Amino acid sequence: MTTIQIITIATAVLIVAGVGVVLTSSRASGVRGTGTLARETRKKDRGAVDPEQLTGRQFEAVVRKQNSAIIAAPKAEIEPWVAPDAEALGVTRRKFFNRAIVTLMSASLGGFGAALIGFLWTSSSGGFGSKITIGNLSDVITQIRANKGFLYMPQARAWVTEYPKESLSKGKVAYGNQAPVYSGLEGGIIALYQKCPHLGCRVPECGSSQWFECPCHGSQFNRVGEKKGGPAPRGMDRFGVSVANGVVVIDTGTVFGGPPIGTNTTGQEAEGPHCVGGGSH
Repeated sequence: MTTIQIITIATAVLIVAGVGVVLTSSRASGVRGTGTLARETRKKDRGAVDPEQLTGRQFEAVVRKQNSAIIAAPKAEIEPWVAPDAEALGVTRRKFFNRAIVTLMSASLGGFGAALIGFLWTSSSGGFGSKITIGNLSDVITQIRANKGFLYMPQARAWVTEYPKESLSKGKVAYGNQAPVYSGLEGGIIALYQKCPHLGCRVPECGSSQWFECPCHGSQFNRVGEKKGGPAPRGMDRFGVSVANGVVVIDTGTVFGGPPIGTNTTGQEAEGPHCVGGGSH
C-alpha cells in the first residue's frame, strides 16, 4: 500500500470519527442531568420571581402569602372520659382469678375448720369422747363371762370386766373420789381405757393369767386394771359408768387416772402362765 493510500484512509477515519463526536455531543446536550429543569417547568417559571433575587422582606411576604392559602385543620375536641359499663364489660380476667382464689381459700379453710371441730367435738358424732350405750347390764355381764372374763368395746376403746361385789368396801376406799367410776362398781362392772399408762400401747388380755399384759414393755394389771408389775406408773385409766333402767352407758368424754401402785382391791393373783414376762408382787 502506498503512502498516498494510507493518508487517504486515515483522513477518512478521522472525518468519520469527527462526525460521530459532533452527533454525540449534540445528543448529550439534549439530555438533562439531575437538577436540570424540564422545558415545561422553565416555561411555567418564566414569570415567577427567582427566590435568590428576593430580599428578606420580599421572601417573608411570599411565604405568608403561601401559608394563607393553606386551610388550617379544625382543632380536635377532647371528649371527657366515661367509665365502661360493668355489665357490658363483664368479668375481667383479674376479677375472675381473684374470685377463684378467694373461693378456693374459703372452701379450704371451711373444710379444715369443719374437720377440726368434728375432731375436737367428738360428742356431736356419738363416737369416742361421748357417752356410749353398750347394752343391758345383764347382757353385758353375760358377754363378759362368755369371753372368759374380758369384753372389748371398740366404739368406747375400753375393756369391760366384772367387779366382784365382795370387794366393794375396798373399792369404796380406792375409788370413792371417782364417783362415776364407783357407780359402775356398784353395778358390778368396770370400764378400763385400752391404753397402757406407761407409753400408750394398747393393752390386750391374757387368757391364761387372767390379767392385762402389755406387749410393749411388760406392764401387767389384774382383771380390774390395778397394776401388778412392769414399768407403768399406775393402774389402767378408766371411764365413768352409769346404769339407768338396766342400761349401761360408758362416758368416754372423761378419763379418770388409774389407781396408784400397790392398790389391790380384789386380791386377784395370776391364775396361770403369763403371756408377757413374769409378774412381780
